[in-house]
Formats: sequence, structure tokens, C-alpha cells
Amino acid sequence: MPDQPETPDTTGHVTPPDDGYDSAGVPTFESVREKIETRYAAAQGAAELDADSPEGRSVEEQYEQHHRDAAARLEQIRREAHGGPQPES
Repeated sequence: MPDQPETPDTTGHVTPPDDGYDSAGVPTFESVREKIETRYAAAQGAAELDADSPEGRSVEEQYEQHHRDAAARLEQIRREAHGGPQPES
């Protein structure tokens, strides 16, 4: 709940204190948007730092190797299904 008193503006409307909540204690759209943007930016920064770390690069390399292995296995299965030549293992 807001601790600051509400003040009327020049038009006579009562404006709630600028703490991110309205007079009923409900978060304002702007405060929610700001929180979401802040959390998104923090997550994006953390992901960038993770990708730049040795562990992050290792995971990326493992993912790429797995992708290459899967593509090679799929190609082998397709050749076998079509009755083509089978490479020796």
C-alpha cells in the first residue's frame, strides 16, 4: 500500500503517488512493464555471459557435434531405406 498521500493535479483529478501502485494497491501498467523489461534484460545479459564462458562454448560445441552426428545418422538411414550403398562401419 502506498505511504505517500494522493495529491490532486491541476485538473482536480487525484493522482496516486509514483511508487508503481495505484491508490487501491494495484500495480500500474508502467511498473509491471518496467519489471518485465528489467528481468528480460538481466536474463539476456546472463545468457550472453554464459555463452562467452568456456563452459558455454563447450555446450555450444557439444550441441553442434550432436547436430552433425544426427544429420549423418539420418542420411545413413535414408540411404539404407532406398537400398543404396551402405558404408562400412
